[in-house]
Amino acid sequence: MPGALIRLRVNGRDVAAAAGTMLLEACRQNGIEIPTLCSEPRLKPASSCRLCEVEVAGRERPPCACATPVEDGMVVATHTPALEAFRRTMLERLAADLPAEDPARMAGKPFQKLLEAYGVVPLGKRRVDRKQPDHPYLDVDLSWCVACGRCVRICAELQGQDIWTFMGRGADLGVSPGGAAGLMGTACVSCGACADTCPTGAIEDGARLAEGLPDHWVRTVCPYCGTGCEMDMGVKGGRITEARPVLSSPVSRGHLCAKGRYGFGFNEAPDRITEPMIRRNGAWETATWEEALTAAAAELQQALNAGGPGTVGVLASSRATNEENYLAQKFARLALGTPNVDCCARVCHAPSAAGLGSTFGTGAATNGYADIERAGLLMVVGANPTENHPIVGARIRQRARAGVPLIVVDPRRTELAELATVHLAPRPGTNLPLLQAMAQVILGEGLADGDFLAARTEGVEAFAASVQAWTPERAADLCGIAADGIRRAARLYATLRPAMAFHGLGLTEHRQGTDGVTALAHLALLTGNVGLPGGGVNPLRGQNNVQGSAQMGCEPSRLTGYQKLAEAREIHAQVWGAEPPQGPGLNALEMIDAAGEGRMKALLVIGYDPLLSHPNALETAENLNGLEALIVVDLFLTETARAFGTVFLPAASPFEKEGTYMNGERRVQRVRQVVPPRGGSRTDGAILSQLAERLGAGSHFRFSDAAAVWDEARRTWPAIAGISHARLDREGGLQWPCPTEGHPGTAVLHAEGFPRGERARFRPLAWRPSLESPDDEYPFLLNTGRSLFHFNAATMTHRTRLGELAADDRLEIHPADAEGLALTEGDPVRVESRHGAFILRAHPTDRVRPGEPFATFHAAAAFVNRATGLGRDAVTGTPEYKVTAVRLQKR
Repeated sequence: MPGALIRLRVNGRDVAAAAGTMLLEACRQNGIEIPTLCSEPRLKPASSCRLCEVEVAGRERPPCACATPVEDGMVVATHTPALEAFRRTMLERLAADLPAEDPARMAGKPFQKLLEAYGVVPLGKRRVDRKQPDHPYLDVDLSWCVACGRCVRICAELQGQDIWTFMGRGADLGVSPGGAAGLMGTACVSCGACADTCPTGAIEDGARLAEGLPDHWVRTVCPYCGTGCEMDMGVKGGRITEARPVLSSPVSRGHLCAKGRYGFGFNEAPDRITEPMIRRNGAWETATWEEALTAAAAELQQALNAGGPGTVGVLASSRATNEENYLAQKFARLALGTPNVDCCARVCHAPSAAGLGSTFGTGAATNGYADIERAGLLMVVGANPTENHPIVGARIRQRARAGVPLIVVDPRRTELAELATVHLAPRPGTNLPLLQAMAQVILGEGLADGDFLAARTEGVEAFAASVQAWTPERAADLCGIAADGIRRAARLYATLRPAMAFHGLGLTEHRQGTDGVTALAHLALLTGNVGLPGGGVNPLRGQNNVQGSAQMGCEPSRLTGYQKLAEAREIHAQVWGAEPPQGPGLNALEMIDAAGEGRMKALLVIGYDPLLSHPNALETAENLNGLEALIVVDLFLTETARAFGTVFLPAASPFEKEGTYMNGERRVQRVRQVVPPRGGSRTDGAILSQLAERLGAGSHFRFSDAAAVWDEARRTWPAIAGISHARLDREGGLQWPCPTEGHPGTAVLHAEGFPRGERARFRPLAWRPSLESPDDEYPFLLNTGRSLFHFNAATMTHRTRLGELAADDRLEIHPADAEGLALTEGDPVRVESRHGAFILRAHPTDRVRPGEPFATFHAAAAFVNRATGLGRDAVTGTPEYKVTAVRLQKR
């Protein structure tokens, strides 16, 4: 029986382990350490080093413990004289060719510990020709390689990149990065897993060699994308020197991407602002905290006195903790008395919340990442997770490599599209016709789950009538794809259950972003792929805490828990001891529009750079110029602060604070202070509390620590009532709903019902084409997105060496278009829309279709948002970043 306890005897001791457990792990679980070199918890058994051989009664030859399942009644000896002599001989052979110099390379490594335990000393036959060319972060010297194969296996089994390979035979057996001269000449994604697993230091983090072993480690959560990978940060001399993955993390399962592993250097960036500043006579001047806080409070109070609460607003940060975002919306509503509070979820996944919320009743992911391995089919719509959510992307990639069918809907031929069973590449702006046509096929061919529809949905009849006209042929003509491809995708999705759908900004950042998410939810309902493991509809959230910032109430029409104002005002009034404002406020884009119209006088902007991030930058700048006060809380002088800031309050970094983040699968995880705030910087919570004191609302913001703030939030939102800081420290992350301290958290939503009632709701959707359409003057349709080694506006990544792993922002353009414009690799191209222009270097590639160039947008110097347009989602106001008509000109 799976999971049944197996009882055996090891070294004279009675031990027990679950059925299916390998003997090596069973011994470890019972405090018996068996030497091994090729074994690693993240890897399948290889039995190549043979150091873990043990004696088993009744067996003629000693088996390898790493690949031997426990058996009932098994009698095992792990350290007999014969075994120990064999291990010493094997270690002497392995150490024979290792260099004797530079012992620091093996400091703390498993192989060094084995050599010390068995009294073996390297003989010093250094092979000087095995040093690899430089990599920004990885130092490779294969003179230290013992051909254990862990790098080969972890690259294949965990990351799925297959960079490292075995070369040679016998005594000459070794590893090589794909036969290339070095890693920089391969498709290596610089995740660092090979260095993490290497037992000798042949592949090593350069920082470890330069800095030595850390003094101590602190566990926290990655500050980049919304995956929520856990990592241990190494600290030496009060500085962060390295990061390593947490092997037990249910989210990242012992893995990190390049940004998580190596992107912490911004913490010590020389241009980080660590003292407050006030702009005087057009120039920034350093000030004391008392001066800066007094000035900021005075500017906010002046706007309130002149025009009332409607003239002030708060833009909160999706990079801040849940606790800080809770305080930000409370500050807006109580200290300023305004409902004008929002966060950058507005410009990315607000349509996910709206579309899923209107259909299911909750605007969050229905399932967790663990269901990737349970799904019978995976569908990725408008997302490029191997670059933008690399750990999730690697897991999807591995499932596709294992033969699980994969559908990819993306205008570009992404890495996952290369592996897809079906790749549908719709013309930008035509997601809705494609998804409607898939629904038409499922209904028309009798592939819908009739029992599920009857028991758990409403409105399906009207919906079915509305999609009847959306034949694959009609959609194919609009989308620029084959009708048979639409049919094949629909049939696969409907029949290979459970089917798990992921989506990203390629679905949400459109004029009909909310309708696109709703259409995807409709497909899940039609096929019964809701409320079951391995299924559901799951947004891939962009920033580390974009889910949490919205859930904490940084939204102009919702309170904590994304609860509607009318439904949650009473509980908030009880907990706060003060009434929140009555009506909804302005969202982020509306606040900036209002500034241009003279209706918004003062903004408090926390960890957000709207000038660089919002579309149509020229209009954004013109509107921001209408503000009388713009108070910025950030780590660096952002483009917004540089151009329009009046007071700058330096913030503590993600590594300098306590609290929690909420990842894209609804998991709340502990964020811990790794190092103290640098210089005079302070946490967002401390800054907001001190501003509130100066505005006469201090009594509402006097908390002893982040845990106390979280405890108040728990009182306002029942779904997180069972998640305390203390419990997270004991048990690890928990997925809401988790209503009581004894509740285990909820991995799958909607298993029995929906928050909106017993039934989910279908609604007819009418397609409206984008306002951005190509013509003779602007013949190309520009798409935009992120790249692997940078993140959003690159505020953090451009202050690290990650830029050395990839060129600056570039314009992907189809070779036929490049030829027509006489463009070659690296040529500067002026990209001009009806709204503005920018210049990027050309990268001809058939990853994009003719007429549909793609631009990354990280560099402030390029400022891609000078050209993006005015289109906004009709429901949420989210900008249409993905569709802009442009013309191209070689510079």
